[in-house]
Amino acid sequence: MNRRKGDGVSDSPAGRLQALFEGHRLTPTQRRIAHCMVRRAGDVAFLSSVELADLAGVSQPSVTRFAVALGFDGYPALRRHLREVAPAGESAGKPGEHNEYQQAVLAEIENLRHLAELLADPAPVERAGRLLAASRPLPVLGLRAASSQARGFAYFAAKVHPDVRLLDEGGSMLTDRIDAAVRAGATALLCFALPRHPREVVEVLEYAQGAGLTVVTVAESAFAPVAAHSDLLIPAAVGTGLAFDTACAPMLLGRVLLEAMADELPDAQARLEEFDTKAAARGLFVE
Repeated sequence: MNRRKGDGVSDSPAGRLQALFEGHRLTPTQRRIAHCMVRRAGDVAFLSSVELADLAGVSQPSVTRFAVALGFDGYPALRRHLREVAPAGESAGKPGEHNEYQQAVLAEIENLRHLAELLADPAPVERAGRLLAASRPLPVLGLRAASSQARGFAYFAAKVHPDVRLLDEGGSMLTDRIDAAVRAGATALLCFALPRHPREVVEVLEYAQGAGLTVVTVAESAFAPVAAHSDLLIPAAVGTGLAFDTACAPMLLGRVLLEAMADELPDAQARLEEFDTKAAARGLFVE
């Protein structure tokens, strides 16, 4: 999320870490470490460099180089700084008290808490809502792991937006469909980008920006590979405790964006009421 100092986010553990990373050009490995630290914001100040490296899936020297890239003498200095700025009592709890399934659920709850903290400043979401509402048509992109997020958004968005175009399949036709949307009047594109990030998503976002579209992105981190080609990126962390990532926070953020977009569409309520009337006449739903 594009953040400003004093927006109320920096008082949270995740917010303080985001502020610490801002303004630094990080390598992909360093972005991975940063993302891991944000996910473990409550207890990262108490992790050793070896523990952090293991959690992030990188080498211990990479953690040291990461700390130096942030302007510290080494990882111990970074950890001291984090302990100094963390209020007493902030911790991640005791994972050993829960089994792996419970830990996965608790991690998602923590991801939702982080999202709530980021939404303390509604300005980025409100800006996104204006951009999405004004784009006619509105292309919605999501490939591979992110396709379900894009499809869910597009399904509900079509109930209030006059022209939503789902882009959930890759291939050479993808840029053709973006060109068609631009010719039809599109001004913005919404992208859901979740790990692992297909190279094609990065390439098509670059193409979309070159075609004049404003790119609004939901990604798992402000340090995701798609950040460089996003005009407005709003992060929502994914859970990594199970064999396959879980995406409760990105899904909820998608619904929040829907709400913000609907607020900018003067006929949104009328469209919903019209749909309900027709659905009742057709007996579409079992009551």
